[in-house]
Amino acid sequence: MKRELYRVTDLPVLQNRTYADAASARRSPLADIVLVQDELSGLIFNQAFDPAKLSYDSDYQNEQAWSAQFQQHLKDVEGIIARYFKGQSLIEVGCGKGYFLELLRGLDYAITGIDPAYEGDNPDVVKAPFTRGLGLAADAVVLRHVLEHIADPVSFLAEIADANQGGRIYIEVPCFDWILEHRAWFDVFYEHVNYFRHDDFRQLFDTVYESGHLFGGQYLYIVADLSSLRTQPTEPVRRLDMPMDFTRSIEDAVRLIQASPGQGSAIWGASSKGVIYSLFLQRAGVTVDQVVDINPAKQGRYLPGSGLRVSSPQEALALPDGAQVFVMNSNYLEEIKRATEGRFTYHAVDSASFK
Repeated sequence: MKRELYRVTDLPVLQNRTYADAASARRSPLADIVLVQDELSGLIFNQAFDPAKLSYDSDYQNEQAWSAQFQQHLKDVEGIIARYFKGQSLIEVGCGKGYFLELLRGLDYAITGIDPAYEGDNPDVVKAPFTRGLGLAADAVVLRHVLEHIADPVSFLAEIADANQGGRIYIEVPCFDWILEHRAWFDVFYEHVNYFRHDDFRQLFDTVYESGHLFGGQYLYIVADLSSLRTQPTEPVRRLDMPMDFTRSIEDAVRLIQASPGQGSAIWGASSKGVIYSLFLQRAGVTVDQVVDINPAKQGRYLPGSGLRVSSPQEALALPDGAQVFVMNSNYLEEIKRATEGRFTYHAVDSASFK
């Protein structure tokens, strides 16, 4: 049995794909989300998800490491990995563009990357799915921000356990409890088929060495024994009820912008959160003056769905003093204030107190 939790239509299929022109961006593929909870396993996922819709290429940009705050997060992750895996061999499954792998390599970790979609030339990355047929195994597996993209996460973990013949694993995913508490509806998007809570996460394994939250509570992590993977929960499933005011911040933003015509407005953050937020503002009849991002690969490009152009932080300084700036990730709020010399009116839209 599956119980529907949340439904939203016409979201960009690849919210981190950028486009060369506004018209192409507005024609980007769209798809629906129907979040449901499986009442047997307790897991939450998009019932309308179709992995065949996803096709990644060089125009896909989701690198966050330009931020000093995110660099600190990666150091925190390395600290956990060092506690359990220092001096051991590692495999990073789904290593993406290889940034974290190269960071660990620079710290003398023995690590191999696995990613069929890898586009670089690092000889330490294997461009193939992780199966036993590769003949690769390590003491531990690193799985960062991959499991939320996989249609059947338990079977995927079982495949990893089989390919690696056991060992330990570090997993990191977004935290759905945090999304609900902070009314971060803009963190629900098509690329993420799964949405994990801490309780769900711990029920995946019999042997858990450590688990907790990172990045201001936005991410969950777990260090576990791969051989102890469970196919079904052993404890009662915690039924989820969605907050009645889950999408309230979009109404708050519309009100603030409409109440200050000519004052100027911007969304700061042109990754997943900002893409969804700007699109829904546009659909509510409001278009911000700028969408800003620190990543040079996004600047001058256009966002899917809305067709809005991405500005650099330097361009944002042309906004008038006191302009309304909607910061998509409160982890970066102080960093953004420093970069803009505190000239604007800042709103952390993922704050429970945002109004």
